[in-house]
Amino acid sequence: MKLVSWNVNGLRACMNKGFLEFFREADADIFCIQETKMQEGQAEIPLEGYQQFWNSAVKKGYSGTAVFTRVTPLSVQYDIGAPEHTGEGRTVTLEFEEFYLVNVYTPNSQQELARLPYRMAWETAFREYVKGLDQKKPVIICGDMNVAHQEIDLKNPKTNRKNAGFSDEEREKMTELLQAGWVDSFRYLYPEATGIYSWWSYRFQARAKNAGWRIDYFLVSERWKDRIQDSRIDTQVFGSDHCPVELLLK
Repeated sequence: MKLVSWNVNGLRACMNKGFLEFFREADADIFCIQETKMQEGQAEIPLEGYQQFWNSAVKKGYSGTAVFTRVTPLSVQYDIGAPEHTGEGRTVTLEFEEFYLVNVYTPNSQQELARLPYRMAWETAFREYVKGLDQKKPVIICGDMNVAHQEIDLKNPKTNRKNAGFSDEEREKMTELLQAGWVDSFRYLYPEATGIYSWWSYRFQARAKNAGWRIDYFLVSERWKDRIQDSRIDTQVFGSDHCPVELLLK
């Protein structure tokens, strides 16, 4: 089975930059996107053979997640069951026969960590949510999780130590999530791989210089780690400030 995840930074804009071409080329069984920045139906998305499940933010042009799947899910859930974390279109959960898939766009802590307290509350609620699912069947978590977990996961760790996405608090929350029963599929297969990132700032020619961050993930329940065939980061694909990531399961 092939799964793809991509923060498209506005799907309508990305469609003008090769989204559909990559979508068809990827030929995924399940394709997850984050930061759709649109409501379902605002643009025609011709994805023949795929069912579409959207969770758009109440605020127009902001956040949002969607899943396009060839495999019909047993059930679909939007958000994580907490009223204080509803309205920004942060998650879509699909239940399949063997596993749950949680597509997530984790809140950004923003400049000077202005939203860090909210982010910390979100992290705790999200971890409890996926732990509850994992008690029923294995869970695959994918998406833009807005954190570079280790120093190896970004080009300039020293100068970004207290910035959003690399604060000690955010990194510790990712550690707690992994310790609760998940494997970072890319690091599981490629523990020492360097210089491979999934997001680059639009400023300072960051992508040309490969001054990036790995903040897009496929996390797999620990008991399914032997089913990870490959975990790829498609750095050659443009169209957003993020590139797609892939998971191949045996």
